[in-house]
Amino acid sequence: MDDLVIETHGLRKSFKGNPALAGLNLEVPAGSIFGFLGRNGAGKTTTIKLLMGMLKPDSGDARVFGLPAGDTPEGIEIRRRLGYVTEEKDLYPYMTVEQIIHFTRSFFPKWRDVLEKKYLKRFELPLNRKISDLSKGMRSQLMLLLGISHGAELLILDEPTEGLDPVVVEDMLRELVAISAAEGTTIFFSSHQLEEVEQIADRVCIIDRGAAVVTGSLDDLKTQYQRLRVVFGEGLPAPIQWGEGAERVRQEGRTVEILASHNIEAILNQARSLPGASVERFPVTLKEIFMEHVRSN
Repeated sequence: MDDLVIETHGLRKSFKGNPALAGLNLEVPAGSIFGFLGRNGAGKTTTIKLLMGMLKPDSGDARVFGLPAGDTPEGIEIRRRLGYVTEEKDLYPYMTVEQIIHFTRSFFPKWRDVLEKKYLKRFELPLNRKISDLSKGMRSQLMLLLGISHGAELLILDEPTEGLDPVVVEDMLRELVAISAAEGTTIFFSSHQLEEVEQIADRVCIIDRGAAVVTGSLDDLKTQYQRLRVVFGEGLPAPIQWGEGAERVRQEGRTVEILASHNIEAILNQARSLPGASVERFPVTLKEIFMEHVRSN
C-alpha cells in the first residue's frame, strides 16, 4: 500500500455526552486527492481539529505523516508541514496581502518564493489591499497561496468553496488538481458539495454519525455500484426476494429500480431469469452512493 499521510484507528470524541466521532478509521495515501464527505454534523470538522491537534480524542489514535497528532512537539511538526483552508477564511483582517505573506514567510525557513510569485500572478491578488477588503473567494485563494508557498505536503480544506461564486469554485478545483499533480501535494478535501468532490477526488470516505460508512477509490466505488432497471411486460410476478447486494429497491408500475452495491452479475442473472423481464444497467453517481448511506432511517 502507498505511504499514508493520514491514518486514524477507532477515533472517538464526544461533546457533553453526544458522540461526534464513533470509532472513525481513515487511511489517506500520499499524493491523493481525498474527498471527506458527510452531512452537516457528521463529524468532519471534529476530525480535522483532532488531526491538527486542536482537540484531543477520547480514545483511538490519529497520525499525520506517521506522527501522533496532538498538542505536542510532533503536533507542531505536523502543522509546519500542512496548509489549512477553512470555510471561515480566518486571516488577520487588518493586514494587507503583502503583510500576511511576509508574516507567514517568517515562520517557514523553506518558503518557496517561486511559488509565491506564481500564485500571486495566477490569483491576481492585490498586495496592498487589506484582507478585510478581499472577497471570500480571494481570501480562499490567499490561504491556498500561503499553504502552497511554505511547501505544505498536505492541504487540509474544510468546506473551502462554501459561499463562493461558481466561476471561482471552478478555478479553485482546477488549481487543486494542478497543485497535486505538479507538487505531489496530498489534498484532504472535506465537503458536502458532492459534485465538486466527484470532479477532482481519486479517493473518498463517506462519514455518517461519526463513523466511515463507505471508503475507497472513487473509480472502484463507481464500478462496484450499479443501478439496474427491470421492466416487466405484463405486470410484476409474485413478490421478489432480490439477492445479496440489492441495497435499495423501488417499484413504480411495471418497473423496478435497484441500487446494487455488489454481487451485480448475480442480481442481473436473477432479473433476466424472470418471465417477461427486460433489464438495463446504468452507472451511478457519487450522490447516489452518498444518499444511500446517509439517508435517515
